[in-house]
Amino acid sequence: MRDDQHRFLMLLGQPPARLTAEQAAWVLNCQAYDVAILVMARLLKPLGSPAANSVKFFATADILELSKDRTWLAKLTNTIGQHWREKNCRKKEHLILNA
Repeated sequence: MRDDQHRFLMLLGQPPARLTAEQAAWVLNCQAYDVAILVMARLLKPLGSPAANSVKFFATADILELSKDRTWLAKLTNTIGQHWREKNCRKKEHLILNA
């Protein structure tokens, strides 16, 4: 978000209505690439019907509501952890097979 956009929204006293994946990740305290994992796991739903290679936006109100849900945050944490465990396991298997 540009500085002038940020100042304008601060004058209104509210956050933007839509967040990019990077901004949603900031709110959820995770990495921007983790948002794609959460979308694939259907823990987050982008607005509209974006194409696979397009920029995805998320409703700020939804992200803020989810960020207060302890159960959902546990699912988020477990999903991201499981994704990286499986990916690292596949990588190790690939290295062993090619050694």
